[in-house]
Amino acid sequence: MSENPWWRGAVTYQIYPRSFLDSDGDGVGDLPGIERKLDYVASLGVDAIWISPFFKSPMADFGYDIADYRAVDPLFGTLDDFDRVLAKAHALGLKVMIDQVLSHTSVEHDWFKESRESRDNPKADWYVWADAKDDGSPPNNWLSIFGGVAWQWEPRRGQYYLHNFLASQPDLNFHNPQVRAAVLDCVKFWLDRGVDGLRLDAINFCFHDRLLRDNPPKPKDKRIGRGFSPDNPYAFQYHWYNNTRPENLAFLEELRALLDRYPDVAALGEISSEDSLATMAEYTSGRRLHMGYSFELLTDDFSVAHIRRTVERLEAQVSEGWPCWSISNHDVKRVVSRWGGARPPASLANQLTALVCSLRGSVCVYQGEELGLTEAELPFEALRDPYGIAFWPNFKGRDGCRTPMPWDDSEQGGFTAGTPWLPLPPEHRALAVSRQEADPQSTLNGFRAFLRWRHGQPALRWGAIGFVDTAEPVLAFVREHDGQRLLAAFNLSAAPVEARIAGLGNARALAVPGLINGRLDGDTAQLPGCGVLFAAI
Repeated sequence: MSENPWWRGAVTYQIYPRSFLDSDGDGVGDLPGIERKLDYVASLGVDAIWISPFFKSPMADFGYDIADYRAVDPLFGTLDDFDRVLAKAHALGLKVMIDQVLSHTSVEHDWFKESRESRDNPKADWYVWADAKDDGSPPNNWLSIFGGVAWQWEPRRGQYYLHNFLASQPDLNFHNPQVRAAVLDCVKFWLDRGVDGLRLDAINFCFHDRLLRDNPPKPKDKRIGRGFSPDNPYAFQYHWYNNTRPENLAFLEELRALLDRYPDVAALGEISSEDSLATMAEYTSGRRLHMGYSFELLTDDFSVAHIRRTVERLEAQVSEGWPCWSISNHDVKRVVSRWGGARPPASLANQLTALVCSLRGSVCVYQGEELGLTEAELPFEALRDPYGIAFWPNFKGRDGCRTPMPWDDSEQGGFTAGTPWLPLPPEHRALAVSRQEADPQSTLNGFRAFLRWRHGQPALRWGAIGFVDTAEPVLAFVREHDGQRLLAAFNLSAAPVEARIAGLGNARALAVPGLINGRLDGDTAQLPGCGVLFAAI
């Protein structure tokens, strides 16, 4: 087992700092709050934590608009607080990954403040600037993910600047070698501090087309948004020229060369492109990223066909690369609501954990998945997400998955002594950690039990994967490593089903803790609603 690096087959727990635990009563979670709860995180049986941005920021996009890559925002604490989180995590055997948002900064970053002042200052070419067309309109038809054109007029320079996200998030010009060197130096700052890995936000957005060519239109039947509102005009184009440019590959190799100077450090890239699976394969080949993940399993499609097609497409393209799977994060509707509907079965959360943790690759789980938290329904006046506010009511944004962690069943859920930045829904208090800790049959204790069992299964952590032909709603595949062969079968419906599975031979059903286990009758798998069958074959 020791031949594999720590990140291969690891389960990483994503912490969204604003909503984890507030230590000072201002209603916003912080680094000291994370430190207090690391014993809890370690008790889950995960291998690592990924902390979403805590850097200095005006918080227009809640930390994904960075004003200083090397500073902790006072809202979250200090550098000393981060060092204490790092030290305690390491003492508990947890690796620490941090977000790095390299493609763009905040308008409040000193680099941008200097760049916008004139066309001939030392940082004039550090961002993507372009002249207006003769009629004063933007230089091309590129669109922002958050709605509208991707260009903002800057009167100081008399030019437009590019922003693939909010207008307050200007894109850096990665064609400039000084920019690449400066960004890598900021990454080095955190590697020198002892972090074990980087989650690279929107990593395929670093480069743009130098010729600023228009993106071509996309036919109506192809306008399927992943990670954004389906009525967002962003889906109306093929985004060939504003992201995922070929020049990015050489930059990833520069980044990997830096990472290779530090032992046991890993990079995980977030990838959203026109063909995200192909980009994942490309970005994780050779000496580039260690892992990649995309939005393919963050959609509404909960079907055998979609999951199998997604995994098999990636397996067919990836060679030495390694995927990282996620079914929830801070940008999409919580998975038990997305895939389980308005009244998800109580057993669904643990089944979904088992499913994603049984695919070939590493896994990111999002805080609250271990509790089975549902999507919070918030009124318009409670929204904080600019994306949701802009697209209300057709798209409610990302606040519903970002509400505070319920540590106990009190009014504020033990999250804060003040007023939480987002309201804590009453139904989440019923799923509080304190309540579930006391219940041996709870989702939380089932999550722990399953991860303990998985840790001892080499086939699930590192093995090859091969799907078995089954009809909806049964998903089945075999994982194999170093002589161990495991069948994993999942009933994706709430009603009991039977499925014939060829080639079981002398297969032996396993009693896996934390799950509603199915059973074998010859070559027939009998699966309760939301049931799971693991069998040694």
